[in-house]
Amino acid sequence: MCGITGWIDREIDLSGARIILEQMTATLTNRGPDAEGYWYSSRAALGHRRLSVVDPEGGAQPMIRQQGDCTYVIVYNGELYNTPELRRELEVRGHRFRGHSDTEVLLASYIEWGGQCVERFNGIFAFGIWSESAQSLFMARDRMGVKPLFFARRGSAFIFGSELKALLAHPLVKPEVNEEGLAEIFGLGPARTPGQGVFKDVQELRPGYRLLYNDQGVHISRYWNLVSEPHRDDLHTTVHRVRELLEDSISRQLVADVPVCTLLSGGLDSSALSTFASLAYKKNRMGSLHTYSIDYVDNDRYFKASAFQPNADAPWVKVMSDFLGSQHHYFTVDTPMLVEALKTALLARDLPGMADVDSSLYLFCREIKKGATVALSGECADEVFGGYPWFHQEDALNANTFPWSQATRERADLLSPELRRAVPLEEYVAARYRETIEEVPRLPGEDPLEARRREMFYLNIVWFMQTLLDRKDRMSMATGLEVRVPFCDHRLVEYVWNVPWSIKSFNDREKGLLRLALAGVLPEEVLERRKSPYPKTHNPAYLSAVKTLLQDILDDPSSPLLELIDISTVRSMLQGEGDHFARPWFGQLMTGPQLFAYLYQLNHWLNEYHVSIKVD
Repeated sequence: MCGITGWIDREIDLSGARIILEQMTATLTNRGPDAEGYWYSSRAALGHRRLSVVDPEGGAQPMIRQQGDCTYVIVYNGELYNTPELRRELEVRGHRFRGHSDTEVLLASYIEWGGQCVERFNGIFAFGIWSESAQSLFMARDRMGVKPLFFARRGSAFIFGSELKALLAHPLVKPEVNEEGLAEIFGLGPARTPGQGVFKDVQELRPGYRLLYNDQGVHISRYWNLVSEPHRDDLHTTVHRVRELLEDSISRQLVADVPVCTLLSGGLDSSALSTFASLAYKKNRMGSLHTYSIDYVDNDRYFKASAFQPNADAPWVKVMSDFLGSQHHYFTVDTPMLVEALKTALLARDLPGMADVDSSLYLFCREIKKGATVALSGECADEVFGGYPWFHQEDALNANTFPWSQATRERADLLSPELRRAVPLEEYVAARYRETIEEVPRLPGEDPLEARRREMFYLNIVWFMQTLLDRKDRMSMATGLEVRVPFCDHRLVEYVWNVPWSIKSFNDREKGLLRLALAGVLPEEVLERRKSPYPKTHNPAYLSAVKTLLQDILDDPSSPLLELIDISTVRSMLQGEGDHFARPWFGQLMTGPQLFAYLYQLNHWLNEYHVSIKVD
């Protein structure tokens, strides 16, 4: 994986833009610790930071290729998992390759097929290709949104980058936030509306979209969407096809010229990919698979089962690592580490995030990086197969809002009285929800309840999954670790999308279809384990620590957060008055302690990024 950035300008000669481009590129050093590269012309300046995963010698970027009189230059972040097939087809068409990197194959694909090339890709990607002869920039993002890509227009300038920090390093992009940005932070955060960059007039290219920028302006088009159609396969065929697609996805994503490992929690998803990866290792005589798990100091003492988190991971990790015979690495996080990393996690995400759920993942990835460069994760299986509680709970299914974020009124109470009037959170959130529902690909004649479940799957894939993918990308890439997500293979997602709920929830179980597909692959007790999310700390020392951090902010009159919040409301929360956010205010795990940490991150963000609030 890598970090990319660039600046296209119709009026300024960019051949002398070295200092600004280097500043933008330097912000992405953690994404690409192995190498840097730049390319300039009068209209375009492109920067790249590289994490070497495939073809360390031949995959340097920006990569330049000539086709007749045309010069093409690419900066690319991602991995193509169907590189061999594309390469063979391109060779038949006359293309010759200097190395074996997927970057070279992607660039040749664009030269051969133009903007339609993305429809042929199986992978995770965000890239920009500058055509010197056409004086145009083509950009695209993968179907699932695994890799990020932000952009902004400022007069004659078009500026883009893998992360917001790269854009903010350009003098034309100011860290300004208006009413809409505040509504994102307070009403939806840590989620974001698809395409929203939070900062004023900053956008993110949506998953499955491509962009062309030239003298006629910006043209954005969708090249992929889910298609709703009747599911024709019977149960046996469906189960077989799901297993086939998953196994193929995992085997493709094991390809690398650097060490690969898996994240193992002992849950269904991580156990499945670890098992298939281990089988591939043994088949190809690649040695033992390395697996990694995370836990927290004293969680064995303080863990409390709940509907959202029914059991702890540690015993299940042991079952699976013994079953696989993997070289397993246990990583345990202590509370001071977790609290200290809240700032680092914020800087990695460029926005307030999932608090300790982020910071623990950052620390976990940093530990994994000591022994591997690529890791496979079970992310996204719940969105694709229906694993979350809100797929099954009638009240959540009929909530008429985002089911993972049903505390909008309580969120609005956090705002100062002035902001409450200027930023109508409840109306904003309701509008974003309605817009998404209107996008859902419909199946004519579908049963109303089945149609509602289709809406729920779309909401999860377009919104909740994106939040988790953002988190996974930023926390891992901040440590120079590439994390791949086999459950995000678009072929698997497309197929399961149309499978009826009666099969997805076979035997009235969450992810019942996936359990059927893994029968005979996993130990029976793991196959039947109830879903449990990514673990969080239950240590009361964490709650005490984040309370103190937030109290210090409230006691400091120079804290920028004080301009935005209702101080008395937040003070009463800290003092334990009332029942504020006793249930999750976001996702499955984020309750009071995570809210205090979120507000702490928000204050640090306002300070660190010198954010100016522009509210009319």
